[in-house]
Amino acid sequence: MTELPVLITAFTTLFIIIDPPGLAPVFIALTQGMDAGQRRAIAIRAFLVALALMMLFLFTGEAVLNFIGISMDAFRIAGGILLFLTALDMLFQKRQARREENAAEGQAEHQEDPSVFPLALPLIVGPGAITTVILLAGQSQTAASHVAIAAVVLSVLLIVLLAFLAAPAIERALGKTGLNIVTRVLGMLLAALAVQFVLDGLRGFGIGG
Repeated sequence: MTELPVLITAFTTLFIIIDPPGLAPVFIALTQGMDAGQRRAIAIRAFLVALALMMLFLFTGEAVLNFIGISMDAFRIAGGILLFLTALDMLFQKRQARREENAAEGQAEHQEDPSVFPLALPLIVGPGAITTVILLAGQSQTAASHVAIAAVVLSVLLIVLLAFLAAPAIERALGKTGLNIVTRVLGMLLAALAVQFVLDGLRGFGIGG
């Protein structure tokens, strides 16, 4: 697992599954109305949480889920349901309305923090990324191989962080109207992704084909 072609394949697979460029507009939508400092803090927290989770699954593998009695299919269904609720918020702009209400009441300290959910989990560290990391770990037999995979994971997550930090520039380019349109479109896409997670999980249990 330390050969360059294998590591390039691992990087490409994780990059496609996590999709850093595709997460940037989602980050913008989830942090709409926040200032640059808040966004930077959320981006860094999401990166650190995602990194910790990926390392956990890399070095302990499926044993973590098995230890607490959770199958990957159950994880897919739960993640899909939670992601669907977030998608509804984005579609109907409830998240932004709550932020504006909190600001009007001087309760900014209670503002929602999407860094752990849904950014780190399940958008960055979703079932696909977890499965991929577990499979890569299963193919590596030495400590050096695990370290090499960890470096690949870190490089992909750093690209995600850079995409998040570039969010203000992207938001300025879109404008308020463009951002509202993108938020609703992404809400639809997230809803579809959430349904797909649930369907995949149900299929894993032998339900629905």
